[in-house]
Amino acid sequence: MTVSALTRPGERDRLIVKLGEIDWIFCLTVTLIAGAGAVMQFSIAGSSWTPWAAAHLARYALFFGIMIVLSVIDLRVWFTLAYPIYGLAFLLLLAVPVVGHGALGAKRWLQAGPIQVQPSEIMKIAMVLALARFYHGLSGKSAQLSWWLLVPAILILAPVALVAKQPDLGTAILMLLTGAMVVILAGLSWRIIAAGVLGAALLVPPVVMFGLHGYQKARLTTFMNPEADPSGAGYHILQSQIALGSGGLLGKGYGLGSQSQLNFLPEKQTDFIFATLAEEFGFVGCVSILLLYAAVIFMALRTAYLSHSHFGRLAAAGVTATFALYVLINGSMVMGLAPVVGVPMPLLSYGGTVMLTVMCGFGLVMAVRVHRYSEVTSGKGSLL
Repeated sequence: MTVSALTRPGERDRLIVKLGEIDWIFCLTVTLIAGAGAVMQFSIAGSSWTPWAAAHLARYALFFGIMIVLSVIDLRVWFTLAYPIYGLAFLLLLAVPVVGHGALGAKRWLQAGPIQVQPSEIMKIAMVLALARFYHGLSGKSAQLSWWLLVPAILILAPVALVAKQPDLGTAILMLLTGAMVVILAGLSWRIIAAGVLGAALLVPPVVMFGLHGYQKARLTTFMNPEADPSGAGYHILQSQIALGSGGLLGKGYGLGSQSQLNFLPEKQTDFIFATLAEEFGFVGCVSILLLYAAVIFMALRTAYLSHSHFGRLAAAGVTATFALYVLINGSMVMGLAPVVGVPMPLLSYGGTVMLTVMCGFGLVMAVRVHRYSEVTSGKGSLL
């Protein structure tokens, strides 16, 4: 399909039809969450568009356009590119320890001029695509068998190990859980699931004792008792809980949150922006945002359910699982229900790579919706 072909009436009509198939209510809901993020970043910067709010909105506008473009790509193209995208993401992960950019004691980014990319974020979508393609070719009975787990186990554990070594424990856990959910949704036997849960529980103590860095162990012990070191390791959790509790029912008011405005709350524009929102808009504001997240997750899962393609169902469900885990882990972390692992609140937090990953994932979800009546039978297909 060439660009000039799009000028023909038939191709334009097909494009218009595909654009009409996009769930624009879904797009509006996603935009409301991103808009709320800009509102909060404007507030915590002292009612200033810089350094966060303007950049957040500009990125969202660009990535929203990318999402729309991706949504009209035929599922057969996604199917064909699934393994190459995974391979590229894996190569980028391998490049991180060699030529990666380090910060705060971790090497997680690749730098190309002014552009900084976190390959682990790209791998989240790439892994979902690869797993969806693998299970697309299996029968329901084969997906239940334990020996078929070897391929998906390699697809999941290899990048997880590389990300954990960076070290980035939060992203590694999120990738592991996302991969496990795709495998389960593909039809894995409940006996194997139960055995896997039991095995994971038995592995936790030795992994914690011998596999974690010192600061990661400190995060776990701090999570259990943050008051033991209120000005050190427990500072993040305690300040977040103070911000959450002081907001009350309706909040202190826009721009009036003491913990965030006076810089007591660390990483207020990224990992702990939900606590900032709670302080200024209270319980009502938190519930409102969570309802928007729930609506996005529901609409995305509905798209997965309606797809006639097994590849489409698993891909959309896997992307939705990644998004839901972002929300769950960050919310639990901010409330002190989980250790601080550096997972942002999607679209609400400031950050380019995470937003790009989420919006590309949503582009895939919308592609599944637009082509929901198509059955992927080969790797061939046109872009429109």
